[in-house]
Amino acid sequence: MKHFVFKIGTVLVLLAAIPEVRNIAVFSQRKSTPSAFAAAAKRNAVLRTDLIWMLGRKQQRGWYLYTPLINSLLHTESDSASAGFASALARWQATAGIKPTGVLDEESFYAIISYWQGRRLKDRSVAQPGQLITAPISDFYDPTRAVELTQVERQTYAAYKRMVAAAVADRSLGLARNVKGPKGQLAPTEKYLKIVSAFRSREYQDQLRREAPNSGSAGLAVNSPHFTGRALDLYVGGEPVDTGDSNRAVQVQTRVYRWLVRNAERFGFRPYFYEPWHWEYVS
Repeated sequence: MKHFVFKIGTVLVLLAAIPEVRNIAVFSQRKSTPSAFAAAAKRNAVLRTDLIWMLGRKQQRGWYLYTPLINSLLHTESDSASAGFASALARWQATAGIKPTGVLDEESFYAIISYWQGRRLKDRSVAQPGQLITAPISDFYDPTRAVELTQVERQTYAAYKRMVAAAVADRSLGLARNVKGPKGQLAPTEKYLKIVSAFRSREYQDQLRREAPNSGSAGLAVNSPHFTGRALDLYVGGEPVDTGDSNRAVQVQTRVYRWLVRNAERFGFRPYFYEPWHWEYVS
């Protein structure tokens, strides 16, 4: 019996040495106290607008623009300045091997970004002509868009149409539907969820970069996922693809964007966190 007890004790010691296990134990001790995360909530109330972090070489301030995505990751609807949010964050921190403080500081936010980025398209090979279809101009935000800029990867387009049909069926979004055509179609006058940009050739991407030389790594990518035809920029409100904080603040509050956060992955799409309009088909 002594030998058995010794083995159990040894196992417990070894488990305690694993950061994730140790952090879960710390979180379990803290959550028993009702006010355990009150201080963390106050700190988050400041950091959500004031945290300084970098995206490439571009300085960013706060994480308030990403709260819909953060709440989705943490499986919480609590306000980001609440103890409930801090508690949900601490649970995630514990599983991520981070000290479960409940404070969304620089370390934790970079860890969340790393998680999001790790779930994006890995293969960015340029789509071959046989992989692309030319979508109807009615699916696009700009009805005058050149036909060569209306190509989408086949499976991505099919998933997009399924997703749009689900959004149209959700009456809470108030999307105008096409009553004359097949069910599940957006009306010609409806702008939300229309495609702003899909497949881009390297030549066209280079042209865009020349036209916006200061976009940098936070803007137009050198190795863009749009090359694959599996990345879609969708209209979610405001100026379609303006990365200004004030514009993105409008976009992340729209019902359509929040619907995408909750539902897009069911159809195979995952977001690029920095651009509310950008969704990649990863299935």
